[in-house]
Amino acid sequence: MNPSVTQLEAQQAELAGLLDGLDDIAWELPSPCEGWSVADVVLHLAQTNEMAIGSATGRFEETLERLTAGVGPVGDVDEGAALMVEHERGRPHAELRARWRAGSDELVAVLGAADPHQRVTWVAGTLSIRTLTTTRLAETWIHAGDVARALGRTLEATDRLQQIARLAWRTLPYAFERAGRSLHGSVAFELIGPGGERWDFAPDERASTVIRGEAVELCLVAARRIDPSQTSLDGEGPDADAVLELVRTYA
Repeated sequence: MNPSVTQLEAQQAELAGLLDGLDDIAWELPSPCEGWSVADVVLHLAQTNEMAIGSATGRFEETLERLTAGVGPVGDVDEGAALMVEHERGRPHAELRARWRAGSDELVAVLGAADPHQRVTWVAGTLSIRTLTTTRLAETWIHAGDVARALGRTLEATDRLQQIARLAWRTLPYAFERAGRSLHGSVAFELIGPGGERWDFAPDERASTVIRGEAVELCLVAARRIDPSQTSLDGEGPDADAVLELVRTYA
């Protein structure tokens, strides 16, 4: 099985552990996602997991049409996600958890059986099954952190962050293009993992910009959960500030 699928399964299990036994009050606690409760965060994950299943099985457009029925036209991806949640908000919490759990299990099975090099349709265009898997890992990690914060808990950083940091590094060209800006050269990340290990992501040629620091901080910046100024991340080169401003791990 693709190692990223195993990591996604582990990340889903961590979130499941947070959700087990929650009462109705806890489900409605506000999360770090502005305007979203814990229930809203889980609904968003259920919806986007279903989109990923549709992508991996050649039914992306059909699935998206089902999830957006009655939502109306949207301006961008973020607005679309917000409207999808608003459209389905208010379902019973037990039903919501069961929907997320079933979708999570199906997603792992579908991705695990697929060719990791297969190209599929996704929100931002086409990508490989391997990249789709890492994208789902990143989003599940981000929102597991949101749920944990809402519940007053802290999640331990794990080696799963290595794949998330690599995704952030590989998708920098997309992040800059989405913002209508251009890179002045290649970028390298020199990061420190949770156990003190070195995680380097670098192009074949010498990088003109280098970002250094803790991997967990880089991943949180890419998740838009912390401002770069609140971290110890450091950069040098013509694009250092722009990289920390624009880096992201999601479409």
